[in-house]
Amino acid sequence: MAAEQHTRDHGVKRRHRQEGPQKHILIFILSAVLTLIAFAAVAAGEVNVAFAVILLLVMAVIQVFVQLGYWMHLKDKGHMMPIIFILGGFLIAGTCIIMAMYWVWWE
Repeated sequence: MAAEQHTRDHGVKRRHRQEGPQKHILIFILSAVLTLIAFAAVAAGEVNVAFAVILLLVMAVIQVFVQLGYWMHLKDKGHMMPIIFILGGFLIAGTCIIMAMYWVWWE
């Protein structure tokens, strides 16, 4: 039964589309390049500190989207609940960070 294809009301058989290894290899290379760019920005001593921090934050955000979208398969259909829970976690974590910063600097 698990190997059989599911049929719809119209009798049309549909297959689950599988991704090939090519896309995974490209995403792995993209992740490695993003990591190397961030490492190179820190390893180079002549880079402005503000530019390095901004570059690291941008690389981190891009890396998060790549990791969640491709390695955690959140780009696929039917993954709305994990996306909602992850966004809820970001909202709670962001609120805690903002409140902690406010609490530390509040006079």
